[in-house]
Amino acid sequence: MSTPPLKEQIGRYGIWSFGLRDEDPARAGERADAAAELEELGFGAVWLGGNSAAEHAAPLLKATSALTVGTSIQSIWQYEAADSAASFAELHSAHPGRFVLGLGVSHAQRAAQYRRPYSALVRYLDALDEAGVPADRRTLAALGPKTLELSRERAAGAIPYLVTAEHTAQAREILGDGPLLAPELKVILETDPDRARALAREALAMYLALPNYTNNFLRNGFTEDDLAHGGSDRLIDAVYAWGDEERIRARIDSFTEAGADHVALQLVDGGPRESLPRAGWRRLASLLG
Repeated sequence: MSTPPLKEQIGRYGIWSFGLRDEDPARAGERADAAAELEELGFGAVWLGGNSAAEHAAPLLKATSALTVGTSIQSIWQYEAADSAASFAELHSAHPGRFVLGLGVSHAQRAAQYRRPYSALVRYLDALDEAGVPADRRTLAALGPKTLELSRERAAGAIPYLVTAEHTAQAREILGDGPLLAPELKVILETDPDRARALAREALAMYLALPNYTNNFLRNGFTEDDLAHGGSDRLIDAVYAWGDEERIRARIDSFTEAGADHVALQLVDGGPRESLPRAGWRRLASLLG
């Protein structure tokens, strides 16, 4: 039986999580239970943060029956293409069509071998092609126009991280109608503006030290002032959904209205990155209807 196109398979909403990728063996059962609950809540996919790989997806696929699990993202510098292809084939055989290999070039600050990232990504895709990894089961963490074009030509589509609805509209124009566009969006279930923005700035700090993200902000109309002091209110409000349920739903809807096929929602609550905020995920499912 053929696998449906990825954007039909994963539905409108997914969950992006560091915690579901955690490697603590003592919490394996908790992660499996959380994934099964997300499937029951109606989320079509989970996206694993923290330079994840097939090994992190495997237990969640085993614990669920239809949920799609994707890496968001697997660094091309840390995992050799041949190893990625072998692990993909193993998972694809065990759980046909349910694993998505999300790839990206990471950052110069995090990969000593970081050189000519676009060319390296093309070579990586060439190697995956040679090893038989289907293009329609891989996605690229694309921000700039060239990598978005590559997502259109060599993958199922794009999974941009830390972007705005305006960037989503631009990405949709570059990708065209067919390829998947599944941006990540951070959500804070907090109505107090000061508290919400403080939580946002705390989580955003690590990304504001990475030029791939800051350059993308500057390319999309933000200024150096917006990037200073933890991020301006304008920046925070563009890359986070916070407030009451109506406001949060409107911000999520702004991404789909801009052209997103699927939105990967990352709940930010000030807790440890490896936490599993299951009560918050239930609230998200409820407000999404």
